[in-house]
Amino acid sequence: MNDYLVFALLFAAIAIGWFLGRRSQRKVVASPELPGQYYKGLNYLLDGRPDGAIDAFINALEVNSETMETHIALGNLLRKKGEVDRAIRIHQNLLARPSLPRAQVHAAHLELARDYISAGLLDRAERLLLDLVEESPQQRRASQRHLLDIYQSEREWQRAIDVATNLMPRKTLLGGTPQEPAELGQDVVTVISHYFCELAAEKRELGDLQGARGLLQDALDQDRACVRASIMLGEVECDAGNFKQAIRALRRVRQQDPDYISETIGVLRRCYRELGDEKSLRAYLRECLEAHSSPPLVIAAAEDILMSEGTDEAEAFLARQLELRPSMRGLEQLIGLQMNVSEGRARDNLDLLQKLVVRLIEERPAYRCSHCGFSGRHMHWFCPGCKYWGTMKTIRGTSLE
Repeated sequence: MNDYLVFALLFAAIAIGWFLGRRSQRKVVASPELPGQYYKGLNYLLDGRPDGAIDAFINALEVNSETMETHIALGNLLRKKGEVDRAIRIHQNLLARPSLPRAQVHAAHLELARDYISAGLLDRAERLLLDLVEESPQQRRASQRHLLDIYQSEREWQRAIDVATNLMPRKTLLGGTPQEPAELGQDVVTVISHYFCELAAEKRELGDLQGARGLLQDALDQDRACVRASIMLGEVECDAGNFKQAIRALRRVRQQDPDYISETIGVLRRCYRELGDEKSLRAYLRECLEAHSSPPLVIAAAEDILMSEGTDEAEAFLARQLELRPSMRGLEQLIGLQMNVSEGRARDNLDLLQKLVVRLIEERPAYRCSHCGFSGRHMHWFCPGCKYWGTMKTIRGTSLE
């Protein structure tokens, strides 16, 4: 049996016993059924049957302002254990008591909405949360946070933007921002900028480059440090044939967050090629390599050296870089270069070695979330682990990159 559940049930039993004893001191005639339910619950608990104990305690504990917190705590415990149906029943039972103060009714509404979210009943949760936003100033921000999660999971980006905008701190008449209570979750500005990027991706998929361009500019207006917006804007401008604008947008990533430079190289190479200015790309890569070296940058620079100066120069460059910063990807590329000038048995051996290195690379993640540590082979702007936006980055600083 889960220790937390046993602890919670014992706590509930003590609370119920205290409550019944207090009623007895007040010389109020109690219902003869309540003490019976209480002892019945204790028997269930001692017999190791928590389900029966929970039902007995719920029946024994009268719903009023003094026992409200105990009911809510019990419901939350059941929800966390995955027993959402029973949590819903407890919270619905609270809402069936019209004598409770409005603040406690709203608290029960919020817990019931959380139950519905856990059960996947998002439409019911949404209705409750919208009512709370209108009627309960105390529960408004918590309700808006949950609405944000619902719209995000349903990919209703415009509605998510509307809710998130209301969560942004308001400026006072003196130009400052009032102190908001501490909230869990990511910064709203970052979240909104990624919502605009999602809308822009939908527009781009439909071929509406002008619409996508406007939405990406909205994303940058919200968050000037939004790397994703700059990368997507570069891709949109490249699709539109505006190669100089694309280069300008993509090179901005270097100031926003150098860890994402490697994500821009493919489109940058295409743009410079279209302009017939590969020399500028090589110079840019050299600058980035000196200031923010990483295996993807080393490989990109080696590819440019190979195309412009030949195999010998590319091999020498890779060997120097591997000596300074060993990496599996760099080793795999160096083996590939040496295979091109090898023959016979030596070539076969290099081929086998390259396959082994590629297998090692494929077995390891290439990206990791800086917030929760989730790792994977592919880039995700929305971390599947912690549900944060823009926290996945290329893994750096290990010999297995």
